[in-house]
Amino acid sequence: MRIPFNKPYFTGKETQYIEDAVQSGKISGDGKYTMKCHRFFEDRYGFHKVLLTTSCTDALEMAAILIDIQPGDEVIVPSYTFVSTANAFVLRGAKIVFADSHPDHPGINEEEIEKCITPRTRAVVAMHYAGRACNMDKINSLAEKYGLYVIEDAAQAIDSYYNGKPLGSFGHLAAFSFHETKNIISGEGGMLVINDERLVERAEIIREKGTNRSAFFRGEVDKYGWVDIGSSFLPSDIIAAVLYAQLQNIDLIQSRRREIWNDYDKLLNPLAQQGFITTPYYPPGTTNNGHIYYLVCRSGKERDELMTHLKEQGILAVFHYLSLHRSLYYRDKHDGRTLPNADRFSDCLLRLPFYFQLKEKEIQYISRQINEFYKRRLL
Repeated sequence: MRIPFNKPYFTGKETQYIEDAVQSGKISGDGKYTMKCHRFFEDRYGFHKVLLTTSCTDALEMAAILIDIQPGDEVIVPSYTFVSTANAFVLRGAKIVFADSHPDHPGINEEEIEKCITPRTRAVVAMHYAGRACNMDKINSLAEKYGLYVIEDAAQAIDSYYNGKPLGSFGHLAAFSFHETKNIISGEGGMLVINDERLVERAEIIREKGTNRSAFFRGEVDKYGWVDIGSSFLPSDIIAAVLYAQLQNIDLIQSRRREIWNDYDKLLNPLAQQGFITTPYYPPGTTNNGHIYYLVCRSGKERDELMTHLKEQGILAVFHYLSLHRSLYYRDKHDGRTLPNADRFSDCLLRLPFYFQLKEKEIQYISRQINEFYKRRLL
């Protein structure tokens, strides 16, 4: 049996919509399917304004421009995250101040944020790891107290909620991913959510290479020109066509992914009860969107041995992020604080295969192999 870590799921409508987009004669940005996707997100989740982008990375880079990050500004970012979360702000000259994870969850430890704030702090980035919400009440309270922007890195958080409100609706801005490893995919692709009305007009300009082209096409100006900095952040309508096919099936996709997550959790809970591994936990007020199922081993050595054991059985399980404060690029720029929780997740966290088509017998096989690995350690 060979089980990959990820396998893209297609609903069957993707190629039909791609062909329709091609036949329409407009496959550049902001075509028919882009508009359909925009309406879907604004209607379903109540986001104030959304703009599809070519990636979540691009959405984060737009956010950094929108809040006018300048050289020397400081931005608080979790160390345990993907490089784009920090790099978007580094590109604008910011100094990244890394915050540690929770002891029991890879997400940013909200209790550490205030210690990181200085007079130069401009923003806090909240990354919702595995779709589990950060404590947005705490983060927004701190942001209001110190006059900071809040950016949600919601790359993993589609269709997840905090106290009944969708993730992506709490920060001034939020960035989503539709990479093929995510719940809802378009191959590559992302989205910027603008919840602050003051940033909407400029967001459109930045996305359109610094021009007021969007306003021109709506008839709001009689010609368009270069009015600000920007870049080409908008995706082809072909990408949007793929995404729209996925969005039409979001409830089916989410339901199946939650089933897979629950199956894993039920089968691996006995190992967690015995203290061999730690499994994910979603506290009251947060929801589980079935994005990742991970476990945390007792040591880096044990994690690597388990990963090797699973590979030998045809199962591709993978680690996740390496702490950014220890990265080759940033370790000399980090202020020297130890971030033990981020380091522990870097060393000990293992993600299990997770995709829509994963069969129950495959989940059982994977779980059985993990149980066998730990059983041998008792002999």
